[in-house]
Amino acid sequence: MKSLRRDAVLMALVAVTVTGFVLFALFEGDPHRQSQVFWCAQVPMDAALAYGAWRLRALVPHYRRFWTAIAFAGSSFTVGDGFQAGYVLLHPAIASTSGTAVQSAFFIVGMLSNVLACLLFPHGLRSARERLVFWLDATTVLVGGGAMAWVFAVYPVTAPADRVTASITAALVVVGAFAATKAALVPRPPMARIAAWPMVAAPVVQGLVAFLPGPFQAQDRSYVFMVLLLPSLLIAIGPRIQERVVRADGPAPAVKRKPYSLLPYGMIAVTFAVFLISLPDDVSTRFWGATAGVVVITALVAARQLIAFQDNVRLIRRLDVALDHLTDQEVLLREQASTDGLTGLANRTHFTDQLQQHLEAGRSPSVLLIDLDDFKTVNDTMGHAAGDALLVEVAERLRATVRADDLVSRLGGDEFTILLPGTGSEDARRIADELQSVLAGHTRASIGVAWARPGDEPATLLSNADIAMYEAKRRGKGTSVSFSDEMGARTAADAEITRDLATAVDAGEFTLVYQPIVSLDDLRMTGVEALIRWNHPTRGLVSPAEFIPLAERSGHIVAIGAWALREACRQVARWRADFPGAYDLTVGVNVAGRQLRSPGFVDEVAAVLRDTGLPPNQLSIEVTETAVLDDEESSAALLGLRALGLRLALDDFGTAASSLGLLLTVPVTTLKLDRSFVESITTVGRQAAVANAVSQMATALDFSSVAEGIETEEQRELIRSLGYEYGQGYLFGRPLPPSQVVARLEALDGVVV
Repeated sequence: MKSLRRDAVLMALVAVTVTGFVLFALFEGDPHRQSQVFWCAQVPMDAALAYGAWRLRALVPHYRRFWTAIAFAGSSFTVGDGFQAGYVLLHPAIASTSGTAVQSAFFIVGMLSNVLACLLFPHGLRSARERLVFWLDATTVLVGGGAMAWVFAVYPVTAPADRVTASITAALVVVGAFAATKAALVPRPPMARIAAWPMVAAPVVQGLVAFLPGPFQAQDRSYVFMVLLLPSLLIAIGPRIQERVVRADGPAPAVKRKPYSLLPYGMIAVTFAVFLISLPDDVSTRFWGATAGVVVITALVAARQLIAFQDNVRLIRRLDVALDHLTDQEVLLREQASTDGLTGLANRTHFTDQLQQHLEAGRSPSVLLIDLDDFKTVNDTMGHAAGDALLVEVAERLRATVRADDLVSRLGGDEFTILLPGTGSEDARRIADELQSVLAGHTRASIGVAWARPGDEPATLLSNADIAMYEAKRRGKGTSVSFSDEMGARTAADAEITRDLATAVDAGEFTLVYQPIVSLDDLRMTGVEALIRWNHPTRGLVSPAEFIPLAERSGHIVAIGAWALREACRQVARWRADFPGAYDLTVGVNVAGRQLRSPGFVDEVAAVLRDTGLPPNQLSIEVTETAVLDDEESSAALLGLRALGLRLALDDFGTAASSLGLLLTVPVTTLKLDRSFVESITTVGRQAAVANAVSQMATALDFSSVAEGIETEEQRELIRSLGYEYGQGYLFGRPLPPSQVVARLEALDGVVV
């Protein structure tokens, strides 16, 4: 309401009206001056109606036809009243509020356009029954209004000129009654009540004033001009008020109506009153009795209907209360279905639904996918209760950090997502970095950042964020990475390789090569390490560095590793049978952490040894430090393997964070120094120091020691001087196919390689 009082257009219309009132009073007793002011004041009012309605036709497309008709009516009034204003200015003898034939014609056209507007605008009535009830009520009101107009405006008048004026006045009353009916009965009126009632009141006021006898028929009184000008103000301000309401609150919402309307019953009472007033004085007593009977019976039936309506309303209210209770239960169930039970955040379903809505609305959202680093370690070492407490704490920190419109969700496990509506890549990355700082005191997280592009689906956006999150893991965890097309292309290629890995074992695409392991004292080949190679049917030779991580991530490493173990044991058992010099040859087979944790792995190894005939002490299972780090399942598997009599080697030793602790918990027999400590051992003092420390630990713990990556005689001599027993590297031989290993085996009977 405050904004309406400050509206310049409304203030101007009121100013025109007040100015007219003042001039009417100043020109009291000069009716022709008063009529000039009256008609001149009408023109800006009419123009305001036309202009306001025309603006609303574009602002509210749903009611376009309605406001077009109103704008046309305002234009007709403007032309007609403009002509009349010019006419009275040029003819000072004219002193009347009644228009000429031209003005009346444009007025009638405008009124017909208003009636058309009332007929055109959508009723919001969906069923045929609703439409029937509406038109029955509306017709009742129209008939009652028409009867009243006829009796008061037409019937008492005899002069033809006055009949025209009276008919126009009657039309005003009927249009006002009809507009009021629609505003009262339809669920979706084209105007808010604050804007509609001034426009409805305007024709009613103008029509009723014309019916009143006595002082209001005196055309030379200033208050008559004032009252007759007031409807013009009312009808002019309606569209302007409606425009302000629409711009502030949107189109008028659906109005909840009562199950019944009192308007038709009111019009029945009015019609009976008009009928009784218009009866002649010489009506017979018999007619009065019949008339009284009709009136009383109609009144009683109407009263009975209203009581029935009230009973129905009470019943409907009880049903509404019951439905509200059911609705509360439904809301609770819906909340439970869309909320994560542990953290209270949105769940995957709710998050996906909201993301879909933002994408469809074109709000260009961004998504953060957050995965807690090493969360499994928390559960394994501190228990699931501690893990749950960490998840709740992370959820609270995420919720407290993001903006009010952002949506935080828990997808499951230790994965969280955040929906950032209308946020570009730079802002999304900045928010991700802020979250890293917020979480740093409790845990580390890898965060993938992705933003919507035209045509993206929720699955696409989440997939991009997931790709970026795994890239953050690959870069060392505890960081945020934004998605790029290069990542997507690499992931697509990885997905294709992963798909091909599923059938590679059955298709016989894998082969093993064997790299010699020699005694550093006499350079005799004492063992081999089995290394897998993949001959892809279309890609050719695929590097293990490319497909082994994908095989581990997808789980295909279990089947691939099982094939490699059996094939290596079979091959070495065959060499031992064919070459006496290979009797003590050991074979090292790399085993991934996922293999160790797979159920029945120890039994599987025992079955391979039994089927191939390879003695357990000739098989060395090689595992990396990270594969068995703080892992109870892996440790149990290693204990089972040692119980079979196998050798266990820690491969790439020295590269993990907890190498020394593992020596006390993992039952290893061999330490293999990682090649990174060998490549510059002759020039970098620190590498020589680390290599020396590893050799001393192996000697102290009674472990065998193997140095990897030896490529020069100088490296061999230094490694040997540090106490290492065995060496492996290009100096002693590259990985060889089985046919070339045979040549080495033939020379094992005392021949130095």
